This record gives sequence, C-alpha cells and structure tokens, in this order.
Amino acid sequence: MATFGDTLFLLAAFAVLLVLVGTFAWKPVTKIMAERQDKIDSDLDYADQTRQDAQKMAAQREAELKSSKEDAVKIVSQAKENGEAQRQQLVANAQAEVTKLKANADKDIAQQRQDALNAAQKDVASLSLAIAEKLIAKELDPAAQQTLIDQYISELGDANGSH
Repeated sequence: MATFGDTLFLLAAFAVLLVLVGTFAWKPVTKIMAERQDKIDSDLDYADQTRQDAQKMAAQREAELKSSKEDAVKIVSQAKENGEAQRQQLVANAQAEVTKLKANADKDIAQQRQDALNAAQKDVASLSLAIAEKLIAKELDPAAQQTLIDQYISELGDANGSH
C-alpha cells in the first residue's frame, strides 16, 4: 500500500490540482453557467412577454370582431328599416296616385254624363220642335220657340228628377 509520504504527496498534488482547477476551470465554468442561467431567464421572460402580447392581441382581435359583428347587424337592421320605409313610401305614393286617378275618372264621368245630358236635351228640343211644327203646321217665331224649348226641357228635367 501507499506510504505516508506517498499519501502526503498525493494530498499535496490534489490540493494543487484543486487550486489550479478552481482558478482556471471553475471560474470560467461558473461564469458560463451564470451566463447560461441569465440567457434562460431572459428567454423565459421574453417568452412570457410574447405570450402576454399574443393574449392582448387575441383579446383585441376578439373585441374588433365583436364590434364588426355589431356593426354588421346595425347595417343590416338599418338597410331593413330603409327598405321598409321605401316600401311604405311607394305604397303611399301608389295609393295617392290611385286616389287621384279615381277622382279624375269620377270627374270625367260626371262631365261626360253632363255633356251627354246636354246633348240629349238639345236633341230632344230639336225633335220636339220638329214634331211640334209638323203637328201645328205653322212656324213659330224664335222667342216663342225658345220659350217652348225651355218649358219642355224643364218638364223633362222634372220628370227625370234632375231639377
């Protein structure tokens, strides 16, 4: 086995080796490990910050999407309201036009009826005068003739219930 001197030499060599390793290897290794730890911490902080930013952006996109949906609903609703208002306006205009056309038609009918009655009265007056001339066989003077026509027309109007 090893002697005391060998053991002492081995212990001294081990101590020198420890000092040398501590001086030349341990400090760089711990420095590298500390830098590695700092880099890992920095990467973790960056990843955490990136995740938080992504969550914020996702929340912002969600809010914008919700806002866009609300805007779309408002636009569709407004379009429906505008369409309904236009439909009601068109219906009201059509009803007003129909009422106007009906009033004009009633007016035209009344005018044509009056014209027809006036024409019939003139024809009846002419026929009556012709018949009266033939029956009496004499010519009436214009004043008497007009009086006879007016009297006959008046009697016709009373018989029809228009006077």
